[in-house]
Order: sequence, then structure tokens, then C-alpha cells
Amino acid sequence: MREIEDIDTGAVSVGVPSLSIERPAVYVVATPIGNLADIGQRAVAILGQVDYILCEDTRHSRPLLEHYGIATRTMALHEHNERQVAAGFVRRLQERAESCALISDAGTPLISDPGFVLVRSAVEAGLKIIGIPGPCALVAALSIAGLPTDRFVFEGFLPSAAGPRSARLERLAGEVRTMIFYEAPHRLMATVGSLCTAFGATRDAVVVRELSKRFETVYRAPLGQLEATLAADPNAARGEQVILVAGAPVLDESQAEIDRMLEVVFKHTDRKTAIRIVSTLTGVGRNALYQRLLELERGGD
Repeated sequence: MREIEDIDTGAVSVGVPSLSIERPAVYVVATPIGNLADIGQRAVAILGQVDYILCEDTRHSRPLLEHYGIATRTMALHEHNERQVAAGFVRRLQERAESCALISDAGTPLISDPGFVLVRSAVEAGLKIIGIPGPCALVAALSIAGLPTDRFVFEGFLPSAAGPRSARLERLAGEVRTMIFYEAPHRLMATVGSLCTAFGATRDAVVVRELSKRFETVYRAPLGQLEATLAADPNAARGEQVILVAGAPVLDESQAEIDRMLEVVFKHTDRKTAIRIVSTLTGVGRNALYQRLLELERGGD
């Protein structure tokens, strides 16, 4: 999630607590995904008291820091320089007994954002890593989607090219948990089309755009209908997007028995013959059996 919007939050009137900052240490601090008011007092206090703040984009983070009167020095750590500079920052923290805060453009660092290399290097160096929880787009979207939340899987950004994107989705066709994806606005329609092809038009899905911002919108519908709804809305492909898709139906006992038959027969003959035999024994159509056998070969549940 990239964009921060300064919705009218009013004056900052709550007292910011004074904290004892540990040194050396790395504080991983979640920041708002849209509304600047969505930040905790502890996060504000830490950002104001560490020795420096590592930002994905220092220019992008400036409005948030200025809004809360935070004058701490900022330095850049992003996907293009992290591997080159992470070790240097870790050495600096050790040699000078300093503390730093890591923030991304919006949301929780490392979640489809930079920071893993730094945190991993700090862990290997024996530094203390302290998480300051807060906004996370995937959790916020899941909480309002109306899809099952007891089990879910986060897939981040899908490949931008159609072929690799379709291949990734084919591997997820049998996934029974709710699936969560991030997507850029200019790729929304292509991705929803790929989801519809991979999972079928009747699979329930949700698209949430502009989370916590003035024009937050939630689209809920089966994938086929959702694709048409988004295509008809000129605002649908504006702003950052979170896409959630219901998992595949859990197989009942009869389906599990068919799967066992397919696997056993296929061990002793070719695919075409196995499908013909199982179709004759069960009455299930050959096309459906063919698709299911492919899923089983890919390891689908």
C-alpha cells in the first residue's frame, strides 16, 4: 500500500508518552495506510526518540512525520538499495549503540515492502528487533470482506505478465483458505480476469480499494459478476487495491472417494484410460474428472 491521505484529523491533542528507547535496536513500526490518524501513541513516541528513521521514500514519509511534529533524521532504505546498505546500517547500530525505526510508505514494513534484508541482518548480528504493531492493508481488508477468516493465505502481488500470473493461479486452484492479493490499479482488470479463468466465475471474491481513505469502496460478488461490475465503474481502477478470493470448496466424502479412484487407476494406466474407467464407475463427466486429475497432479487439496 503506497498512498497516504491526510484526512481531516484535527489537531493532535493526545499526550505522546515518553518511552525508554533500547540501544542498539531496530524498531519495525507500522504507519497509516491512508488516514493519518491511524497511528498509535507508542509508534509516534518511538519515531520521535530513535536516532534515525529508515524510510522507503523519505519524501513520502515527510507529511506523516511533520503532522506529528517528528524531527528525527530520515534515511532511505528501499527495494533498490536495501541489499547494498543493510549491512552498513547494522554495523552502525552496533558500533555507535544507536537505535533506528524502520517504516514503509504505508502499513506494516516487510509485508510486500522492503525491510527483510535489514531485519535478517540485524537478527544474525544479535541485535534486538522490536515490532510496533499497527495498520496492515491485508488484515484491514480481510476484517471487512465477509469471507472466512479462520484460515487465510497472503499471496502479495501476482506476476505482472499474463503467463506467469496464470501459472501461479493454477497452482492455487485447490487452495481451500481465503486468498489475499495486492494489486496495482492499472493491472486490476487483467488480474481479476485471470482469477476468473483460474477459479471459475462463481467463486466469491471481494475487491477493496482506497482502504481508510475518503473514497474507500468495497466490491463483493462472484468473480464473473465482479469482473463486469469493475469494468462498468470508471473509479474502480483508481487507488491501491486488495483482492480477496474465497478458497476452494472442501471436498466431501464422495469427492474424496473419486479422488482415490483416480489416483489408484492412474497409477496403472494412462490419463485418458483412467478418466474413462472412473467416469464409467461413478457417472461423473470426463471433463470434470480431467480437471480434477490435473489438480491432483499439481498437489491440489
